[in-house]
Amino acid sequence: MNGILSLCLVWLAILPFGYYLQAIHGEVQLLTHRQSIDKLIAEAKTPEKLRQQLQLVQQLRQFAMNELKLPVDGDYDKYVEVHRKYVVWDVQAAPEFSLQPKAWRYPFVGSLEYRGYFSEKSANDYGKGLAKKGFDVYVDGVDAYSTLGWFKDPLLSTFIDNTEAELAELLFHELAHKRIFAAGDTDFNEAYATTVGQEGARLWLRSRGETSLLEQYNAAIQRDDEFVHLVMDARALLEKVYGDMVGKDGSVTAARTPPGPPAELRREKQRVFDDLRHQYEELKTKWGGYSGYDDWFARDLNNAKLNTVANYYDYLPPFQRLLQQNGGDIPKFNAAVEVLSKKPFAQRHQELRSLMAAARHCGIAAAG
Repeated sequence: MNGILSLCLVWLAILPFGYYLQAIHGEVQLLTHRQSIDKLIAEAKTPEKLRQQLQLVQQLRQFAMNELKLPVDGDYDKYVEVHRKYVVWDVQAAPEFSLQPKAWRYPFVGSLEYRGYFSEKSANDYGKGLAKKGFDVYVDGVDAYSTLGWFKDPLLSTFIDNTEAELAELLFHELAHKRIFAAGDTDFNEAYATTVGQEGARLWLRSRGETSLLEQYNAAIQRDDEFVHLVMDARALLEKVYGDMVGKDGSVTAARTPPGPPAELRREKQRVFDDLRHQYEELKTKWGGYSGYDDWFARDLNNAKLNTVANYYDYLPPFQRLLQQNGGDIPKFNAAVEVLSKKPFAQRHQELRSLMAAARHCGIAAAG
């Protein structure tokens, strides 16, 4: 979605030693290969395209600090060439007949719905192990992640070539995680950061007078919204197929007893996925043939894959409503979100659900 499916990973985990070791090794590799972007800009041998992108990042950092009041500090003033397409790969999982996400516990950040690796092979191997246990598994490459202030995050070659709007959204998204992070609440954190990233990118483009780019960016977000609605509608159907229980706080819990024989559930599950693919083809026709989500649909669909969309977009409408209530002022919005983040999990999510209803009333699109 706008090339950004970036999960925010922290590599301090009470997990098997091998995992802990690869996490430390991967982070150290990044930290030891950082180069000052000021020096790279000044060097004659730096490719012109890279120089221009680094100069853009300098301007985006200033905008984030001065206008959005995000904690820039020393983040993104260094650059690392990682020599691969993705910086990390994350693993998500869910039962075959439930949308309840598998969670892993981490110190300081609580329970999160993903586990990340600096090695694609390691991620795939771990995913295969989960699949053998009966889980639906989704392994995907990640362009960027935030260490939430544990380290000064560098620019990476995995995303430096993004368009101006995409780069702005990504940087503002990751910096938002440093501003506010609710331990053990993936959906809250990602929807909040997505709101800051998108609105921050809009404000940036307006400040530059980039009317054409702003129109293109808004069109891309509209396509995202329509894609998300398809996925979230499919999730709602699957919750009924599986007999999942959805709490007042929006959390999904697997039924104690499956509502039917496995063969029947598999048929119904496949029917939902087939309908989803068909609806996507209809949506592409509406878009005039735009095919930006073809790769997503080209790979197998499963419960874990659908959950990755919910992580970012389930609570996006209530956060957009909260931003609206604060006059579109991101610093004021951040202050309101910070208050919300300090409330107990259940109360926090119930308030988000109330904001969801208000968002629907005000015409803010809800993904589900």
